[in-house]
Amino acid sequence: REFLLPDRATVTMERHFLKSYVELLIKTCHRRGAHAIGGMAAQIPIRDDPAANEAAMARVRADKLREARAGHDGTWIAHPGLAGIAREAFDAVLTGPNQLPVLRAEVNVTAKDLLSVPEGEITEAGLRNCIRVGVQYLEAWLRGNGCVPLYHLMEDAATAEICRAQLWQCLHHGARTSDGQPVTVERFDRLLAAELDRIHHEVGAARLTNGVFPTAARLIEQMTKSESFDEFLTLPAYELLS
Repeated sequence: REFLLPDRATVTMERHFLKSYVELLIKTCHRRGAHAIGGMAAQIPIRDDPAANEAAMARVRADKLREARAGHDGTWIAHPGLAGIAREAFDAVLTGPNQLPVLRAEVNVTAKDLLSVPEGEITEAGLRNCIRVGVQYLEAWLRGNGCVPLYHLMEDAATAEICRAQLWQCLHHGARTSDGQPVTVERFDRLLAAELDRIHHEVGAARLTNGVFPTAARLIEQMTKSESFDEFLTLPAYELLS
């Protein structure tokens, strides 16, 4: 219970435990002569909203500058439209093809640093987002698509795993949302039903008919309610492919 995390959207790379792992990764890689590669920028271009798109691209730019300044040698992105921004950020910092000479000798990361739980709220909106993203990602995965653009972010198995893990954690470790209400099985059931209605409204009748949303929803429900924590999101999903 002491490791309950706040809403997924608030657990950013500036948080102490993630910043610590990044610094340790760079130090470890460079000590061994290996390149340290940054994380994925999950944002994707927003074609129909210039203001929202500029804000999203600004976040990508800031994130890639953070990575370059930390000592990474390269990075990766979720959409080719971000390549120019990422290259520009790294070109502004790197003076050569990599940063292997940046050994980060000053870094001294401990287990306490890596296990530091960030402060923040668990909100109903955050739980709803985890349900909505988890169901839609699994539905796409079951149809053979492993990278799914949802709400202007590229979701993959790792990010969907965070969603279902947080749902399980909140339900099984006595979490309360910011309004003081406990996360119970009954509340989860209500939220799941409501978010399925929202998904159905968003994707439309044709997409709903051709998809496997009920199967994906049952899988999210089973994994969330299971007494034991499934090792990884896709393991029980593979059983549905045979």
